[in-house]
Amino acid sequence: MQPKIKVLVVDDSAMVRALLTQIINANPRLQVVAAAADPYDARELIKQHNPDVITLDIEMPKMNGITFLKNLMRLRPVPVVMISTLTQEGAPSTLEALEYGAVDFLGKPAGADDLGLADYTRLIGEKIYWASKANIKRDFAQTEHRTASLRWVQNQFARDFYAP
Repeated sequence: MQPKIKVLVVDDSAMVRALLTQIINANPRLQVVAAAADPYDARELIKQHNPDVITLDIEMPKMNGITFLKNLMRLRPVPVVMISTLTQEGAPSTLEALEYGAVDFLGKPAGADDLGLADYTRLIGEKIYWASKANIKRDFAQTEHRTASLRWVQNQFARDFYAP
C-alpha cells in the first residue's frame, strides 16, 4: 500500500477548512496533515509537515493567496491547487495563479447550481491526486517562458477581439 498524499489546507474560513478537511480525508489516498487560517500559519506548518500538496484560497487576511503562491514557488516549490470563489475558468485570478505556479484550480461551491457534494468530493480528490504527481521544481524553472507565452496569447486575443 502506498503512503497517503499529505495535504495542507490554507483558507481563512474555519468552516471551509473543516469542510475541506472532511472531504479530503474521506479519500483513502489523501490525508490532511494540517490546516492554516493564513499564509503565515501555513509557512510554519509547511516546515513542520512537509505536505505533498497545498490547497490555497486567494482572499485571506495578512497576505493574499497569490502573493503567498509567488513566495512559495520561489522558496519551496510544492504543488498547489487553488480553491477559491475567485478561481473560475478564465478568471483573471485563475490565470494569475496558474502563471505563478499553481497546478490546478477549483471554485468553492456557491449554491444549488454547483456540483453535488459527491461530485465535488470526487473532483477535489482527483485534482489533489494529480497535483501530487507534478514535478514542480522542473516545471517552475520554465515560468518565465510560460509567463511570456501566456501574455502573448492574452495580447493576441485582446487585439483580435477588440479590433474594429
